Amino acid sequence: NKHNLYNRNICFHSYSFHHLVTQSVLSCDPLGGPNPQEICENPQFIIDGANRTDICQGELGDCWLLAAIACLTVNEKLLYRVIPPDQSFTDNYAGIFHFQFWRYGEWIDVVVDDRIPTCKNQLVFTKSFRKNEFWSALLEKAYAKLHGSYEALKGGNTLEAMEDFTGGVTEFFELSEAPKDLYNIMRKALERGSLMGCSIDVSGDESSEIKCTEEKCTLDEPSTEVETRTEQGLVRGHAYSIIGLAEVAKDTRIRLIRLRNPWGWVLWKGPWSANSKEWSTISTADKGNLKKQTVEESEFWMSFDDFQRNFTKLEMCNLTPDTLQGDERHSWTVSVNEGRWVRGSSAGGCRNFPHTFWTNPQYRLKLYEEDDDPEDGQATCTVVVALMQKGRRMQRHQGAKFLTIGFSIYEMCGQDQHLQKDFFLYTASKAKCKTYINLREVTERFQLPPGEYVIIPTTFEAHQEGEFILRQKLLQPEKETEEEKQFRAIYQKIAGEDMQVCANELKMIMKNVLAKHNEIQTEGFSLETCRSMIALMDTDGTGKLNLQEFKHLWKKIKEWQRIFKRYDKDKSSSISSFEMRNAVNDAGFQLNRQLYDIIAMRYADEHLNIDFDSYICCFVRLEGMFRAFNAFDKDGDGIIKLNVLEWLQLTMYS
Repeated sequence: NKHNLYNRNICFHSYSFHHLVTQSVLSCDPLGGPNPQEICENPQFIIDGANRTDICQGELGDCWLLAAIACLTVNEKLLYRVIPPDQSFTDNYAGIFHFQFWRYGEWIDVVVDDRIPTCKNQLVFTKSFRKNEFWSALLEKAYAKLHGSYEALKGGNTLEAMEDFTGGVTEFFELSEAPKDLYNIMRKALERGSLMGCSIDVSGDESSEIKCTEEKCTLDEPSTEVETRTEQGLVRGHAYSIIGLAEVAKDTRIRLIRLRNPWGWVLWKGPWSANSKEWSTISTADKGNLKKQTVEESEFWMSFDDFQRNFTKLEMCNLTPDTLQGDERHSWTVSVNEGRWVRGSSAGGCRNFPHTFWTNPQYRLKLYEEDDDPEDGQATCTVVVALMQKGRRMQRHQGAKFLTIGFSIYEMCGQDQHLQKDFFLYTASKAKCKTYINLREVTERFQLPPGEYVIIPTTFEAHQEGEFILRQKLLQPEKETEEEKQFRAIYQKIAGEDMQVCANELKMIMKNVLAKHNEIQTEGFSLETCRSMIALMDTDGTGKLNLQEFKHLWKKIKEWQRIFKRYDKDKSSSISSFEMRNAVNDAGFQLNRQLYDIIAMRYADEHLNIDFDSYICCFVRLEGMFRAFNAFDKDGDGIIKLNVLEWLQLTMYS
C-alpha cells in the first residue's frame, strides 16, 4: 500500500524516519512529495541497465555514497544483489520498491514507497541524466531510510557505503605511505571485483587521528581550513570513484588510472586530461581503446604517478566469499565476532589506561595457513582485521558521534582464559592499528608469523559505551594445481618422514621435476647450484628445504626459465654471455659494466655461452646477495657498514 501522511504539495529537503523497525525487513515509510508518475510521463525504474551515467549528485552532500554506487555499477552481479532487477512502474506495480543492504553481518531488505523529494517538479537529490529513470533516486532514499534520514547521509566515508553494498572487508591507504607495489595491488583488486574510491584530504575534516606507540596514544586535532579546489581541477574533501587501470606505450610504459567525479563536472586539468598533448604521443589503437572506456564526461584519465601525488587517501573494499557465492577468485575466509563496550565492565579504553585496558573484550586468532609468496622468504600468514562500530550514524539526530576506536594484537599460547592485567603490563603488542580514529571502521592488513594471538578492540577513552563488529579476513593459499600435486608427490617420495631435503635430495627432486615440466634440454642442476638454492630459501636455518620453501624456489625458477627461453632462440639450452646482460636486466637486477664482465668470466664456457644450470646458479646467487645486502641496509640509503664477520656472512652467498 502507498502511505501518504504529508501534504503532497510540500517538498522536503530531508526526511527523518524515526519509526524504523529492527527486523531484517524494514517496512514502508510515510513520505510526502510527488511520485514519478506525477513528475514525468512514462517513468522507468531502469533504462538499458543501471550504469554510472545514471548517478548525478543533487543538493545533498553525499558524494561518498554516489562514488560507491558508481563503483557498484561496474560489477553487475553486485549491482543486482543490491537492486533486485524484477521491479518496474508497470508490472505488478504497487507503489513500492525494495533494495538489499549488508547490515552488520546479515543481508536485509529495505522497502520504500516511490515518493521522492522535489522542488519545482525537479528531483532535489540524486537523479539520472534521463528524466524518466529513477533507480538511483530510489536507492538513495532506501539508503537514507536505512540510516534514519537523508540528513544522516550528509558527509561520510566511501568505505561505509561500499561495505553496505557488498558486505566486504575494507582497506584504507594513505597514498603518501602506500606500498611500492600499490599499482599491482589495485590491479589485482579490480580483477577480483573489489570496489575502490579516493579523495584528497579536506581541511576541516571531522575525523581526528590518534597516533599510537606502545606506551601512549596522542590525539591529532582536525584542521579548520575551508574546502578548496586544486589548481588542476580536483576537489578536496570530495569522493571520486576509481573505475579502471591501464598501461600504454610511450617512450616507456605509462601507467594510467581512470576516475569519475559524481558531480559530472570539475574534472582533472593536468596531463592525460581530455584535450592534453599526451594523447598525441601514444598509438591510435591505445588512444581509441582508452577513449572508448570513458563512457561519460564525468570520467577522466590521469597518470598513476599524478594520482599518487594529488590524492591522499585510497579506499578499497574487498569482497567476502558470501558476496558472490561460487566465485573461485576468493581464496580467503572471514570470521565475524559481535561485541560491546560496557561502562564499568568492558569499556577499558586504549593502552593509556593500563589498569582497565585488560577488561576490554578479547578475541582469539589462530594463524597456521602460510602465505604462498611471503616477503623475504619468511613464513608469514596474512590477516586483515576490521573493527566496525555499530549504529552511530543512525543515532546522529540524538547527538551521537563516531567513537574513536582502534585495536591491538598480542601473541599468546595455550591460554583459554581472559588475559589479566599483568599480561598486558609486561607484554608488548605484536601488532596494532596505526591510528585510533573516529570513523565507522578501522582496518589494517598484517603479515604475522604462524601462531596464536589475541585481538583487543578498544575505544580511545575508557568508559565509553558502544557496540561493534570485529572481522578477521584470513588469506588462504591458493588451491593446488595439478603441477603442484605432482611436485608434492615427488617431494614426499624423496624427502622422507621429516619432509625436508638436503642439497643431494634437492638435486634428485629437481632432476625429476625438470624432466616433467621443462622444455629446456638439461640433466638437472649441479650439487653446487642446489647448495646455493638452499642458502637462498632456507629461512629456518636447518640447512634443508621444506615443501613450502621448495614451492617458493620453484616459482622463482619458473620466472627465470621464461626469461632464459626468450634468449635461447636456437633451442640450444644455452645463451651467450652478451644476451645474459639483457636476461639479468629482465629479471630486475641492476648491475654495472664491471659486474657483467665478472658474470661472463665466472659462468660462461670457452665459447662464451652460459648453460641453464650456470644461468640459474648466477640468478640464485644474485638474489641471495641482494637480499642479504638489504637485510643489512636498515635505513634504505644503499650504504652498509660491516664488521669482518658480517662481511663473511654476506660473501658466503657468492
